[in-house]
Amino acid sequence: MKTTQSISPLLTKFFTERLMRQKNASPHTIESYRDTFRLLLEHANKTLSISPSKLVITDINTAFIDSFLEHLESKRGITTRSRNLRLTAIRSFFRFIAYELPDHSGLIQQVLAIPSKRDVKKQVNYLTRQESEALLITPDQQCWIGRRDHAWLLLALQTGARVSEITALKRSDLHLGTGPYIRIMGKGRKERCTPLTKTTRQVLQQWVKEIPEALKQHLFPSSRGTRLSSDGVQHRLKIYATEARKRCASLAKKRVSPHVLRHTAAMSLLQSGVDVSVIALWLGHESIETTHIYLEADMAMREKALAKTTPHSGSLKKFKPDDVLMNFLKSL
Repeated sequence: MKTTQSISPLLTKFFTERLMRQKNASPHTIESYRDTFRLLLEHANKTLSISPSKLVITDINTAFIDSFLEHLESKRGITTRSRNLRLTAIRSFFRFIAYELPDHSGLIQQVLAIPSKRDVKKQVNYLTRQESEALLITPDQQCWIGRRDHAWLLLALQTGARVSEITALKRSDLHLGTGPYIRIMGKGRKERCTPLTKTTRQVLQQWVKEIPEALKQHLFPSSRGTRLSSDGVQHRLKIYATEARKRCASLAKKRVSPHVLRHTAAMSLLQSGVDVSVIALWLGHESIETTHIYLEADMAMREKALAKTTPHSGSLKKFKPDDVLMNFLKSL
């Protein structure tokens, strides 16, 4: 007979023993998984009217997980890729409890069988120089928060750092002496050092003077002195993007997210003639193939390639419609 097992001790053990001690997962992975289960528990509280500490494992079944993933896509507007990342975290937890609760193997296998959703590979969305400038001048630099946000916006656009990398930065990661650079801890605990432009150096040099001594640990602290959250960054960026659209009409057609700032930095390097292998190192990509998406998005490069080709000769012919049945088959 199956026992009713509370999810609370299992989830605690999953993070402390499996992720932290056994797998030595990176802080970015732990943060991503934490956010997944925080959202899942909040969804359970709203839809099932059960507080997180009282949830049992049978409450987290395939129907509930499907509704949770649907909620993330329809209500929170996350992408298919983000949806699949949330599902990956849930699967990892259920693979862990397979050893803890063998008598729930049926439920576990059902959850593990939930498929990832196929994603349409769209071209990279990035900002032009004019759009970037419109975004940069939006924060109110008459206040402390505005100067902080201007600093991390400029740093993100210049370095292409991920939002989790930006929020994790400490004051000790910033080196403003000769050959200024920022030390970034990326995915998979891979450390990289990215040089800073003269403008970025000056802005950050002025910014660190404003950080209260008690908050010196974080390069971009929240108003409460804690580490600025990824959600906080996305919220602030959404506000600035809305305001920037009033002065830059082309922004109205674009979705502005922290990852778009990363794409913008990469495209700026590519269009300046930087080799794609250097861009891969700059962004901290595991494989250079990941960086090829920027080559695909560079329309100017395609236009130059087209100019070097010899056009085919062609002629117009009078259109003759197909048979009705053939048209139907073509439409399928």
